[in-house]
Amino acid sequence: MANVPRRPLFYLAVLSSGFVLGAFLSAFLERFLPAGSPREVLTFAVTPRLGPVTVDLLVLWFTVGPIGIRVSVLAVVGVVLAYLLARSLF
Repeated sequence: MANVPRRPLFYLAVLSSGFVLGAFLSAFLERFLPAGSPREVLTFAVTPRLGPVTVDLLVLWFTVGPIGIRVSVLAVVGVVLAYLLARSLF
């Protein structure tokens, strides 16, 4: 197979589908795993947040936020699985 440069849209699609897959796995395991160490490790997540941010343009003002993203261990696993699947398909 020729070494074809990937487009940014390809990487964005792989990244977003991986995060969705990982979030689904994390929610599934959080619901059905019994309380204990495996559940705590697999469903551990970090949620950085930004906001609220106020923009005042004298005529128009608005507030955006807070905006956050939840990154869990299984979300990273989902991104890796999505990348491996996309690499094998394309």
